[in-house]
Amino acid sequence: MEGRGQDASGPGGTGPGAPDAEGAGRTGPGRTGRAVAYVVLAVLGAATGVAGGLVQAALPPFGLLLALAGSAALFHGGARLTGTRAGAAVPAGAWLAAVIWLSTPRAEGDFAFAAGIGPYAFLLVGVLIGVMCATLPPPGGAGTRGARSVR
Repeated sequence: MEGRGQDASGPGGTGPGAPDAEGAGRTGPGRTGRAVAYVVLAVLGAATGVAGGLVQAALPPFGLLLALAGSAALFHGGARLTGTRAGAAVPAGAWLAAVIWLSTPRAEGDFAFAAGIGPYAFLLVGVLIGVMCATLPPPGGAGTRGARSVR
């Protein structure tokens, strides 16, 4: 009765197709997919910081709102994409690094952020949005509508 038993990848199997203890019942990207997503989110976070720094200064006051809305969308979207808090923290950290880099004066004496309420609001509100998105429970986690109970 060899053919009638469960194969290695079936339920309760231990073969290469069997779910591991950590990933049992988990849906979403795998470990490699999530690592790639974090790298992409970091690059997008830095790009959003640079673009937001330029837009908020070029189009007052709507540029500030546009830059903050883009940042919030990236941070929240990263959390939803990965299903983890790190999905919001990674682009927020890269965003902050890019904005801090833009705010430091250059050797020529130039800097991207002028002293004013707009750049300070962009920095402060952007950091607050990043912290909020990174500390809120990830979307689809326990306590959300439509979550399945574990039995």
